Amino acid sequence: MLDKARDGTGVTQAQQDVPALMADIGRRARAAARRLALATTETKNAALRQMATAIRAATPDILAGNALDLEAMRAAGQTDAFLDRGTLTEARIEAIARALEEIAALPDPVGSRIAAWDRPNGLSIERVRTPLGVIGVIYESRPNVTADAGGLCLKAGNAVILRGGSDTLQSNLALHRALQQGLVAAGLPVDAIQLVPVADRAAVGEMLAGLGGTVDVIVPRGGKSLVARVQSDARVPVFAHLEGIVHIFLDRAADAAKARSVIVNSKLRRTGICGALETLLVDRAIAATLLPDILADLAGRGCEIRGDAEVQALFPAALPATEEDWSTEYLDRILSVRVVAGLDAAIDHIETYGSHHTDCILTEDAAAAERFLAEVDSAIVLHNASTQFADGGEFGMGAEIGIATGRMHARGPVGVEQLTSFKYRVRGDGQIRP
Repeated sequence: MLDKARDGTGVTQAQQDVPALMADIGRRARAAARRLALATTETKNAALRQMATAIRAATPDILAGNALDLEAMRAAGQTDAFLDRGTLTEARIEAIARALEEIAALPDPVGSRIAAWDRPNGLSIERVRTPLGVIGVIYESRPNVTADAGGLCLKAGNAVILRGGSDTLQSNLALHRALQQGLVAAGLPVDAIQLVPVADRAAVGEMLAGLGGTVDVIVPRGGKSLVARVQSDARVPVFAHLEGIVHIFLDRAADAAKARSVIVNSKLRRTGICGALETLLVDRAIAATLLPDILADLAGRGCEIRGDAEVQALFPAALPATEEDWSTEYLDRILSVRVVAGLDAAIDHIETYGSHHTDCILTEDAAAAERFLAEVDSAIVLHNASTQFADGGEFGMGAEIGIATGRMHARGPVGVEQLTSFKYRVRGDGQIRP
């Protein structure tokens, strides 16, 4: 138990001893990871199901902690979108529990054979999946990440150190207690899922330094400044999750009703998630026909439109877009809109201003769709579907830690399979190399 006594400066001992605290967390995580790597699929699945049960039982406590977090966020003047990301309801808590059960139902990647072959000299070689080890997850605002990351790392045989944002600390602590109950019930080490119990930012620096070699991978999930700091300061590999500057290109061959529905859902279903639409690109050939009604629908639902000169001419209520708007992740009821000459210009815009997260084309032209899917270099590329499907749960992964936008190892939703590495097993019968 941490000593919370305060000295004369009002600083807790826990805050003073952050390096020692984090070093201890790292050591315990490494010891737990060794046990988890050998845990059976049945044991891990039992823990996940017990976690789901514990979360449902703890719903009143989780909501009470969340109410404290939301009160503090409102007092700090946080935006509605930020509040939405941090808000838990009974329905959202049930979704968190259900996601853990879905993770339990997934195939266990650990030990699965990726490839196998025999050599002419009689050696038998196979490549099999193995846990990464200890994963550090640094995230902001979204308390569901506490359970999603904990469950996914557990299924993949990894220990995890969770460092959530200070804005949702009480929510995260309540969820974490339920996760620990599931570990204990299944006979797994309680240190397999640890939550950093202090809001001191020095804890992030300790994690980025690797905690004395005990952390194998860092996964950041949050705003641009958080991810930039992680990428700049980390001494261990990072699964990069850049901001979601999400585009939809409305092609000249789009179906009007389908396009209107997809665009409104992509932007407004939940504005504060990384798959929310931020920039709409419209083919000049159909701008006058389709765009005014779509923008009127969005504006009527409280969305601010920022457009270029052609957009303003077609929709006078639009505010003028600046150069900065094309590279802004609003996470709010704001949409930037630009008229472009066609598919080539749309792809060029996405390459210039995009974040390689999620982009979509709306068209009934199969050739245009295939070109977009092939040429847009984003982790997730869609055709005629809402960008809000950019989510591991919607991909059938049970949940996700985040959307990786880099090009190494994991890309797109980071689920169970992406949280493993591999090793080669070589079996012989006395062969020697000449």
